[in-house]
Parts: sequence; structure tokens; C-alpha cells
Amino acid sequence: MKRRAFITLLGGAAVAWPLAARGQQVAMPVVGFLHPASPVEPYVSIRARFLEGLQETGYVAGQNVMIEYRWAEGRYDRLPQLAADVVRRQVAVLLVGGGPAAILAARSATSTIPIVFVTGDDPLRHGVVANLSRPGGNVTGVSFFTTAVVSKRVELLRDLLPNASSIVYLVNPANPEAEPETKDVSAAARALGFELHVLNASSEREIDAAFATLIQLRPGALLTGSDPFLFSRGSQIAALSIRHAVPAIFVSRENAVAGGLASYGTSIPDAYRQAGVYVGRILKGAKPADLPVVEPTKFELVLNLNTARVLGIAIPPKLLALADEVIE
Repeated sequence: MKRRAFITLLGGAAVAWPLAARGQQVAMPVVGFLHPASPVEPYVSIRARFLEGLQETGYVAGQNVMIEYRWAEGRYDRLPQLAADVVRRQVAVLLVGGGPAAILAARSATSTIPIVFVTGDDPLRHGVVANLSRPGGNVTGVSFFTTAVVSKRVELLRDLLPNASSIVYLVNPANPEAEPETKDVSAAARALGFELHVLNASSEREIDAAFATLIQLRPGALLTGSDPFLFSRGSQIAALSIRHAVPAIFVSRENAVAGGLASYGTSIPDAYRQAGVYVGRILKGAKPADLPVVEPTKFELVLNLNTARVLGIAIPPKLLALADEVIE
């Protein structure tokens, strides 16, 4: 063989080898992330906890797994379209947060792609899974049961503010779960002798408008609904409640830290971390049908003493002793 021909052949082989190696590489899996809220705090931190859970199973975003995010920006009517869009991306697993509306939209979009949900509602009540220990089908996830303890938050109000006679309950009417949860709050308030006023807010402007009405009502306390949008606006609601001297009780610790008087519920960030672990396990071959729905093992009472001092509220020693965290 002539020297020039040999060099040409060798050069061609050198180009072919890496091309062949690239052809043998496994494509990086893609995980879908569907949520009815917006990518703002506290959801930025919660998203980080989801990625932390993924990393616990060996998956690092951008290195060996890609994430496709779809945020509905508070518009529940967009969920079916966004779910269909992310399913067309042929994701390997779909993480769905924010409650039953998003989960049902995802289930309508696919019956084959594994779905891992994070919800504060009872997944059995909506037929999301057939059984908590063996979900069946392509769906499993984590439930932190915020709606199930809404009556406990009303009881907390009675213990915190024994002289209060009325409550304002702030809900997002766009959330399909607003109506049944309002019925639960109404029953709990009636049983404890509270007069209940329900105010609606599904935007920042409507939160301001609701507080304009709240000032006229002069309630003894404010209770917020279990809603992703209201959760994301916890800082705004807490600041307004302090400005107008209305004690506010929230669903989550994050909102108490932001200035709410108290919160009672489970850890939403940890629920997303656990969901990240489930997504990683499914990427490694586990079947959703065999992964039991993760249920909360602990409900946390968080009290904000700084806010209590500003509002001139003396928190009963019994509650201080029961609190899992006291913010000073």
C-alpha cells in the first residue's frame, strides 16, 4: 500500500472511531416537571429539593438527566395543554406538583409514562391511585395531606386567640379544591363558634383587594387556603397581615418564616425531595405500581414570636411547649 493511501485510510478510521462511540452512547433521559404555580420563591427552593432527591439516586440535572419544566403561572385551565406538551417531549418520567388538577391533567395526557405526584390532598378521594400501598397503573407519589388537617388549623386559631370571634378564610377560587376545603373550614369554624368570612384571591392585585375588604370586616384572624398560588405569595400576605394587625395562620413553615404568626402542616420541600427520589428510582427501572404512596409521619407546629410581639399577642405556654419550631 502506498504511504499516502495508508495515511488517508488511517485518518478516516480515526474519524470513524469517535463517531461510532458516540452512536453507542445512551441518550440522556428527560424528566418532565408540571406545576400550576410560577417559578418564584418558595418554589425555587422547592425545585432545588426535588433536584436534591434526584441526586440521592445518582442523577444530576444537566449531567445525566435533563429536566423539562412547565409552569401554569396560576392558570389551572392551562394544565391540560401543558401536560400534553410535555408528554409529546417523550419524557421518561413526569413529576407533577400542586394538587389533583395537575395530576388528573397528566393522567389524561398519558397512561403509559410513569407519573410521580406531590399533592396536599387525599389521592384516594380523586381516584388518582387505587391503593396507597400498591398504587397500580402508572401513577405514584407523595401526599403531605395539608387539606386533611385544615380543621386542626382552625383549632390552632382557637388556642392561639381565645378571644377571637371571627375568621377570614382566604382562598384561590381558580383552584378546583377551594370549594370542598372551604366546606371543611366552615364546619370546623361553626363547631368552635367562629363567624367565618370567605374572601377570594387568584392574583397579587386580588390579594390587595381582599385585604381592603378584610380591614372593614375586622376579623380576629386570617387563615389561608391550601393553594400553590397563595403559598407562593406568603410573604405578601404575611406583610399585609402585620400591617393591618391581623394574625395569620398558614399551611407551611415557609410562610411562617416569612412573617406569619403560625403554621401547621407537613414539610412541602421534603415532599418534593422524596418525589425526586422516586423519580430517580423509576429511572433506574422501578415501576410506579410497586412504589407505595409516601404519607406524612409528622405534622409540624411553627410559631413566629417576632410576629407575635409586633401584634401584641401572648402565645400560651402550652403551645410554646408543643411547637416544633419557634422563630425568634
